[in-house]
Parts: sequence; C-alpha cells; structure tokens
Amino acid sequence: MMNDKKPRVDREGRISRYARVAWAFVTLFVVESIVFGLSVLPAALFWEWHFSWTLSPQWLRVVVLAMSFVPAYMLFAISLMVLSGWATGITGWRTPPNVELKISDLDWKLLDWARYMVSTHLVRIFAGVLFRSTPLWTMYHRLNGGCIGHRVYINSISLTDHNLLEFDDRVVIGSDVHLSGHTVEAGVLKTAPVKLGRNVTIGIGSVVGIGVEVGANAQVGALSVVPKFRKLEPGSIYGGDSIKRLDGSA
Repeated sequence: MMNDKKPRVDREGRISRYARVAWAFVTLFVVESIVFGLSVLPAALFWEWHFSWTLSPQWLRVVVLAMSFVPAYMLFAISLMVLSGWATGITGWRTPPNVELKISDLDWKLLDWARYMVSTHLVRIFAGVLFRSTPLWTMYHRLNGGCIGHRVYINSISLTDHNLLEFDDRVVIGSDVHLSGHTVEAGVLKTAPVKLGRNVTIGIGSVVGIGVEVGANAQVGALSVVPKFRKLEPGSIYGGDSIKRLDGSA
C-alpha cells in the first residue's frame, strides 16, 4: 500500500512542477510580448513619420530613411528599459533575498527569479550594449529593483539580481565587471545582497560574489575576484584573483 502511495505522490509532484513551469513560460511570453510591442511602438511611429515625407529626388528620401534607423533604435531601447523595469515591478518578478532553493523543486520563488533573469537578459542584449555607462543605464537598474544612489556609473552589462544590489552615491563599476546576487552550487540557488559603500570603485573585469560588502571609499583593482560574503574595509585597496589588501595595512 505504501509502495503504491509513494509513486502516486511523486507523479502528482511532477505534474504540479510541469504546470508551474508551463504557467511561468506562458506568462513570461505574454509579458515580454507586451513589453516589446509597446517598446517598438515609438520607433514605428518615428519611421512612419519619415515615410510620410515627400522628398525629391527619390534617393534623398532613401538616405533620410536610412539615417533614421539609429534614432529609431534608440527610442526602442529607451522604451524597453523603462517598460521592462515597470513590468518586473508590477509582476513581482524579483530575486528572493537570502534563500537557498533546490532548482529541481521548481517552486514559485525560483520561477519568479527565472522570469526576472530572462527579462533582465533581454534588456542587456537590446539596450545594454548601447547605453551602458550612461545615466540611462543606471536609471534602468533603479527601475528594475536596484537601490542605487546618485552619480553611480555602471559600465557593465553583467550585473544581475538588481533588487539585491545596494549602491551608495558615486559608485563606479568598471567595464565587464560581473556582479551578482545569486550563485548556483550543487543544484541549489543561493542568494544574498551585494552592498557597495559611498565612492567605491570596482575595477575592470572583476568578479564580485554574493553577500559581499565593500566599505566607503574602498577600491577593488582590475581583474580581481571578491569571494562571496567577504567584507572589505572602508578606504582600502584590494586586488588579485584571490583578493587581498594592497595598501600596506594588515
């Protein structure tokens, strides 16, 4: 009797997981279709306006239309950043803080995180390369859940889990920095906030793990690795693939 009950429970659990995944996929598809459709609309209207022009000779009209591609794409990318940030906030798709979730369970918290990651990744592809290091890119991180101070400079498209990022004023993130609020270890998703104090600089190509806290005015050199849950002292200089203090202090 017990042997019959266990397979039935396992089967019901699998069906429930499949149903959750299917719902997550459908809702992601619907939301992203709406976000992309509305984001394309300003660019489409911009092009429609150009098509209405009556220019002579014909080649001049072709040149003007070709030149309108860049501003049209910029309109699309800006709209995508704004609408995607609003959409993830409205839907509640966020990275759950300070959790350990077994991926194979495919529970709702994990699926919310997965949808959040997909939405963030799409914006990185279509807008991040164009706008990184600009105030608009910082604005997107705020809209997408980040607690970002004033005059923050982000020259990287490899920041994830924005709702777990806490940056004080005048933080500088160098090119190709990988900074994340999650890690996956042995099939388990682990999350923790990353906190950077005032005037912190993270050098080019560095990797910052989950749970890291960097004190005010500290600097992390290029190509450094900051292990998870490491706390860096204020006003100090760190560097290296196995990070250590470089300013002569113990």
